[in-house]
Amino acid sequence: MIVNPPNKCAYCGSPIEAEQRWVREKVYQPALAGHDPTYRRYHADLFGEEELSCWEKHQMEIETARMTPRAA
Repeated sequence: MIVNPPNKCAYCGSPIEAEQRWVREKVYQPALAGHDPTYRRYHADLFGEEELSCWEKHQMEIETARMTPRAA
């Protein structure tokens, strides 16, 4: 189970400061049926010269994994 402190980004691990925008992802874990969901937080703003935020990078990884064929 991945558990990050509520003030850390689940993608880059950097702190999410009070003035920064962030996105919260609700995660249900089937193995823990009956338990409350957990949450992951991601930076929503760009850093310096970055073209994508941590949230956008996370979404791209999910989409790439979905589109990549799995070995049988």
